Amino acid sequence: MTAPGPPAGPPVARVARYVGLAGAVLLAVAGYLGGALPDAPLGVTPASIWRTPDGPATLTCWLIGTVLLVGAWWSLREGAPSTRWAYVTAGLWALPLLVAPPLGSRDVYSYACQGWTYAHGVDPYAVGVAAAGCPWLDTVAPIWRDTPAPYGPVFVLLAALAVSVGGGLTGTLVTLRIIAVAGLLLAALCVPALARAAGVPARRAVWLLLACPLVGVHLVGGAHNDAVMLGLLLCGLLVVVRRPGRPAALLLAGALLGLAVTVKASAVVVVPFAVLAAVHGRYTVRALLRHCGWLAGGLLAALLITSALSGLGFGWVGGLTHSGDSEQWTSPPTAVGFVVDYAGALFGRDPQAVPVVRTVALLLLVGVLLVLWWRAWHVLRGLNEAAAPEARGSGAGSSLVASSEFAGPEVGCPPAARSRVALHGAALALVATVVLSPVFHPWYATWPLALLALTATRTTWFVLPAGAATFLALPDGTNLARFTKAPGAVAMTALLLFLLLRVRQNGPNRSSHRRSDAQDRARTWL
Repeated sequence: MTAPGPPAGPPVARVARYVGLAGAVLLAVAGYLGGALPDAPLGVTPASIWRTPDGPATLTCWLIGTVLLVGAWWSLREGAPSTRWAYVTAGLWALPLLVAPPLGSRDVYSYACQGWTYAHGVDPYAVGVAAAGCPWLDTVAPIWRDTPAPYGPVFVLLAALAVSVGGGLTGTLVTLRIIAVAGLLLAALCVPALARAAGVPARRAVWLLLACPLVGVHLVGGAHNDAVMLGLLLCGLLVVVRRPGRPAALLLAGALLGLAVTVKASAVVVVPFAVLAAVHGRYTVRALLRHCGWLAGGLLAALLITSALSGLGFGWVGGLTHSGDSEQWTSPPTAVGFVVDYAGALFGRDPQAVPVVRTVALLLLVGVLLVLWWRAWHVLRGLNEAAAPEARGSGAGSSLVASSEFAGPEVGCPPAARSRVALHGAALALVATVVLSPVFHPWYATWPLALLALTATRTTWFVLPAGAATFLALPDGTNLARFTKAPGAVAMTALLLFLLLRVRQNGPNRSSHRRSDAQDRARTWL
């Protein structure tokens, strides 16, 4: 494996800190001038924004602020000078965005109306917010007014709590932002311990996640519920890696993962990899099933109890079918569908390929998730087998397998290797989920980012797209992908073809020796 680079020196770090702070301040100013305000006009274009009195200042502050914030984050991608320094800097950058109006999206108004719907005795999974009579309907994007809530019962309960506490619209928005920040703080508390468990520098993991512009703009400024999901997800994973094999801990971890799923269903793809991290000792099918049972028990209990307490049952599952109502080239399957439609139009045909390609991509996602899990299991079994002769034999050391790391009579995979392989598998599962889903929004990139920050050896391949995604949404939530449909679809399809060729050319080399082969697989995996 290639070790993470050295931390940036004090002069570089100091400049990055204040350049990023200047960028955050400019983005907050853009939010006040032309953010996702309640009375902001809907259906605007960049050109129509420019023609408004504050339009030039809004777009200029947004562009310069985004460039400064992304550039400062990028400059320290190999790690901040220290974990404490990373925390302080990320907090400084978040402060201006914490007091700014909603930024980059109008979803927070949908949350408010869904909470109002439930608080007033209407099932948000049965009707849209328009039919429910939400008094703040005009603030919700038209595409989501007639759509049932696609979120789990835990978040619906939190949104209803925000309505009850906040009273009016402004108070509800403030409370929803506080809830999002609370989720982010929970994630922030878990990152250093998870990084240590995975054997990566905490200073780098904290920086990559908490200082990421997507986190500041969309999870803090936009108050997206992804922050709550990530907080519960990382907390559940931390319990698993710190207390593998212990029934009570695994029940708790399963409950936390279940709560994450009942905020946003996409968290479910992490659960099979959490099972791998839960195994204590040797990786056998019997051990896997035993520990899987405890984890699954906690998860199912969380799903059943929250669904019953809310009185909503599992109606939220049906709401997931409406998440693909938006069609943008930023979703790779949608982009490929667009290109097929454009090619068909050249020959006088209308293939209507987008729904077909999306369905194929979802089927492919299932296959990819199975392959990722099987590969992680195979890597862990290989390390398990490589560890056994070392523990019994000469005791020669290894960066991945060292006999001194074992405890108890049963030789198994070292804790750091187990945690890192399992967490990296979960990260790749989230990457696949984001890439193959029918819809992509910029804040979706924070899902895999949270785990890649904890496990990935190289950072550029995921830091670069995360930085680029920050430029996709204007302060009022206008998605720039709407105005670059054809060129964006062609570019995305070309990028996919290029990446597939690169992956095909860079297949892992095989080793003839058991021990080196196991470690080669682990290195390739990470």
